[in-house]
Formats: sequence, structure tokens, C-alpha cells
Amino acid sequence: MNPLALTIFLFSLAIGTTITLSSYHWLLAWVGLEINTLAIIPLMTKTPHPRAIEAATKYFLTQATASALLLFSSLINAWMTGEWSINSLTDLPMNALSIALMMKLGLAPLHFWMPEVLQGISLPTGLILSTWQKIAPMVLLLQTSHLINLNLTIILGLTSILVGGWGGIGQTQLRKIMAFSSIGHLGWMIVVLKFAPHLTLFNFILYIFMTASMFLSLMTISTTKMSEISISWSKTPTLTATTLLVLLSLAGLPPLTGFAPKLLIVLELIKQNATLLASLIMLASLLALFFYLRLTYIVSLTLPPNTPNSFSSWRSSTKTHLSTAIANTIALISLPLTPTLLLFV
Repeated sequence: MNPLALTIFLFSLAIGTTITLSSYHWLLAWVGLEINTLAIIPLMTKTPHPRAIEAATKYFLTQATASALLLFSSLINAWMTGEWSINSLTDLPMNALSIALMMKLGLAPLHFWMPEVLQGISLPTGLILSTWQKIAPMVLLLQTSHLINLNLTIILGLTSILVGGWGGIGQTQLRKIMAFSSIGHLGWMIVVLKFAPHLTLFNFILYIFMTASMFLSLMTISTTKMSEISISWSKTPTLTATTLLVLLSLAGLPPLTGFAPKLLIVLELIKQNATLLASLIMLASLLALFFYLRLTYIVSLTLPPNTPNSFSSWRSSTKTHLSTAIANTIALISLPLTPTLLLFV
């Protein structure tokens, strides 16, 4: 892609998210979301492959539907209350608007577009879709968290954790696995949204760092399938090892970074006398833990070829960038910094 065009599209992504984050008016928030959607579609289709075109079409139709529902709910609210401000929502428009934002995020059962779209696009665009594109809808949900329906968040959050674990079990494509991982993590965030919005924000920040480090690692070793990880040992042994540790961090195993948000969310739910809900989401997350462990141990360590054919191990000229190293470090060893991070959140 032309560097000037790429710069314009990335700048438009930044502008769209900034408009949504700084708006106090639903129409401006909608405009920011639309700029975001329109800016990423050319990035999806920069490789003119039928699968990429299909992914961009699915993404556009889904986001257009969600945007129409968001605009419709804000119009109904303006008709009922006479206000366009984000914090003045009544029950019916708030439910419709929450569903629209959750469709944009890819929460179950509105998740069907997410794995297919992520599978059809390149890894750099998948990184943007899994991290940057989720910032604006998540911030709008956080701003309206005191108005959101508790039953809606619990049902959609629990469904997302189940779908995220169940859907990823039979996958061999890493991009689809990352899509179902994203659905599962968003489920954890939405479950605790009404109880403690600051924990949702904390979980979201760590999710962005862990997902970004995973995508950056996959981009560095040029891997999109499970079987390709097993042959990357001879090329970049250290990066492959840290990639597998990042997967365990995404699974939420101690003492890695991903354990902190899950522990805090479970403790918060128990404090709110929602012990049954905490037990259910922990049991549902065992499904996701299974496919992370399968990907880490069984596939990556036992699939042939485990050892190089020659006596001297062959190394390619794969260069690890500073951004990948920093993201991997944050995704692995930020657990001791949790109290400090919570102060800033």
C-alpha cells in the first residue's frame, strides 16, 4: 500500500477514536465510530484476495448494522428526554444501545462476524481490529455503565466466556484462536462492568497489551497456523518460547500478567454476593484454558519437526523489534505491578 494512503488511514483511525472518546454527544460519538469503521476497511483489502474482500464486506455490514441501531436508540432517547448527552439514557434506548456496542465489540451471541473477519485479513490488520477498534465502543460502555442493565451484562458475559472457550477448542488457525480468545476476554470484562467499571478498564488495558504482544510475535515469526509454530524453534527459539508464555498469560495462569484481572474480577463478584456467577465463569474459562494448554504444550512441543535435520541449528535473519520485546515483557511480568496499575485506573 502507498505509504501516504496508509498514513491517512491510520491517522483517520486515531481521529475517529479520539472524537468518540472526547464526545459528550451521541451524534459525535456515532461519527467517530463511523470514521473508525470506514478507515479500517481499506487496510483489510490492501491484499486483493477474495477472502480479504469477503472479510471486509462482512465487517462493513455488521458495523453498519450496529451503527444504525446505535443511531436509532440515541434518536429515540432524544425524542423521549429531549437530550443528546451520553449520560441521559432511559431503559429501552439503553438496552438497544448496549446491544449495538456489544455487536461492535464482538460479544456472543453477536460474535459470528469476528472469527471469520479476523481469519480473512492479515496479521497487522488483525492487530488493529483486535485492539484499537475495540477502544471506542468499550469506552462508551464504561461511560454508561451505571445505566446498563445488569441481567443483560451477566447473560452476554457468561455466553461470551462459554463461546470463547467452546469455539476455540477445534481450531488450528491462530487468527481464529485469537478471535475466540478476544470473545472470551470481553466476556470477563462485561460480567463485572456493572459491579466495578474500573476492573473492566484494568482488564481491557491488560487485554490490549497481551493481544498486541501475541500478534507482534506472530508477525515476527510469520506464523498463522499451529503447525508453523513447531518449526519456528530453530529460527527464533527465545521469541517462540515467550510467545508460548504469552498464550499461558492469556489463559490467566499465575504468575503471569493475565492472572491479575481474573483474580480481581472473581474477588469482586464474591464481594457482591455473586458467588454462583463467579463459579460459573471460572468453570466456563476452563474450556479456554484447555485450548491454550493444547496449543502451548501438545501442538508446539510435540508436532514434528521438533529438531532440525542438520547437526548445526539453522537460523534465519528474523529481527525482533523493540515493540515486540516491550509488549512481551508487559504481557508476562506485570503481575507484581497490579496494585500500582489499579491506582492509575
